[in-house]
Formats: sequence, C-alpha cells, structure tokens
Amino acid sequence: MDGSVGPMRVLVTGGSGLVGRAIERVVKKEGEEREGEEWIFLSSKEANLMSAEETRAAFEKHRPTHVIHLAAMVGGLFRNMRQNLDFWRNNVFINDNVLQAAHEFGVVKVVSCLSTCIFPDKTTYPIDETMIHNGPPHESNFGYAFAKRMIDVQNRAYFQQYGLRYTAVIPTNVFGPHDNFNIEDGHVLPGLIHKTYLAKKEGKPLQVWGSGRALRQFIYSLDLARLFLWVLREYDEVEPIILSVGEEDELTVKDAVDAVVEAFGFEGEVIYDTSKSDGQIKKTANNAKLRKYLPDFKFTPFKQAVKETCDWFAANYDTARK
Repeated sequence: MDGSVGPMRVLVTGGSGLVGRAIERVVKKEGEEREGEEWIFLSSKEANLMSAEETRAAFEKHRPTHVIHLAAMVGGLFRNMRQNLDFWRNNVFINDNVLQAAHEFGVVKVVSCLSTCIFPDKTTYPIDETMIHNGPPHESNFGYAFAKRMIDVQNRAYFQQYGLRYTAVIPTNVFGPHDNFNIEDGHVLPGLIHKTYLAKKEGKPLQVWGSGRALRQFIYSLDLARLFLWVLREYDEVEPIILSVGEEDELTVKDAVDAVVEAFGFEGEVIYDTSKSDGQIKKTANNAKLRKYLPDFKFTPFKQAVKETCDWFAANYDTARK
C-alpha cells in the first residue's frame, strides 16, 4: 500500500530491544529493505520518550513518515506486581508522547506493540482482537495492561478525529537474540535460558519457578519482525491484529524447559519450585485474523528457534542484557 507514496522514513522506537534488533536484522541482513525506504532505530539512550520535549526533538531530527513503536517499560511477573504505578505512568507518558508527536509531525502510519497479557483475566478462550476491553486484566500487571490498552483507545480516537490509520499488533510471548535474560525480572523463556546456562556451567540442578503446567504461545522475534514489516506495509486496519502461532502450537512451560535443556545439552536435575506463582495458567490467543491475511506464513519451528537463541546467548554471554 505504501509503495506509491514515495520514500518511507521509518522510525523504530525501542530500536535496541528484542523486537527492534530483530527488525533491524531482517531489514539490513535479510535484504527486506525496499528501495526508497530508510530505517532509523532509536534507542532509549538517544531519547527519553517519557519526556514530551525529548520525544519531539527526536521526531524533529529524524522526520519519519512511518513509526514502529516498540518502546515501553517492561518487566516480568514479579517486577510488575511490585511496581504497578510505575508501569502505568511511564507507559502512558511514552505512548502519548510518541503518538502525539507522530500526529504533529504528519506521520502517515504508526504500528504500536501491545501484548496478550493486556487481555481480561476472566475471559473465554481463545482470545481475539475484539476482546481487549471486555473486563479488567490480571491484577498482577494491571498498570502495564491498562496503559497498553490505552494505545488502542488513542488509535481509534486519532482515526475518528483526524482519519489517521494508526494501529497496533498483539504478539504472544516473544523470545530471541537480544532479549533481556534477567532471571529475577525477565520473561519466562529468557530467564530459563540464563538459568539453564548457569546450571550447566556450575554443575547444579536447574530450578524452575512454578509447576511447569502454565500454557504459552511463543513467537520467535525474527518471525515477529517479518510480520511487523507486513503490517507496516500492507495491513490497513486501525483495529489491532494478534501476531501469534496457532492455538495448536500452544506449549507448556515444561515443554519450553525441555527445549532449552536439549539446546544446551544440560544433563543435570530439573526441579520445579511449586511455591512460586505460575502467573496466568493460560492466555490462548486466536490467530485466525492473521491467517485470513497470510495463510501461508511459515513460523520457525520452536526447537530450532530456541536452539538459535541459546546459541546466541552463549556466544554473547558477556554483553547480553541480564
């Protein structure tokens, strides 16, 4: 849809994070960059997006025509539970600053990134795009969840008032190279990867938090990056779209543990600490809308993606975020 518009200058906020790095790799190394496109990857070091002034200055400097908005204050279950107010305020500031600057600088299209954890806690499964606002989110991360839901509200309002086609994608659990592998505050898979690496190195048992029964749909960051490019160039709805593997590819945390253990060749004992919370037992998402548009999209097989991520982590251990 954007081929005829002339040059595209794409500003990616959160450009040094997990998804930003994956988009950069797909665009630069896999030859996905199209003629007339220019890509700018903005890191939090270059601009504090919680400041309206710094956000505006970044837009003034780079003058994007398109924005992929990934920047957010994120954390795992336990950090969210401690800091709901911080997650609410910081994300509301970031999102409002980015969307409003985009509007003021005449950006044609913004694609923001939501998360399946923003859906109602009490719901029927599978969840789909129409259900975001159907009830309160899980109380563990209500600050983050409501702040992210507000992007959808704001997108609809920009469309209603100004006819702007700003939209959002909703990925399931993303993992891959350049993730935050922090054990205390990270997400489930990168935390597991870091723990397994250490357990193998130290010859100790692997301690997994929770029962391992919780169900998750995982998406490899490079697959997500390819889908982001499609959304930016082709997807024309304001309504968000879930980017996920199908329901049939839902895995237990134990399945994920087994894949990581196999990738590292870990032969020690695995202990499940059931005194720790499992978080939401499931949040099964329906990818029928994505499949309607892209029936033939091929996701990287889970074990292969886990192996690539584990190999990357081992090779980049000293510089990886942890």
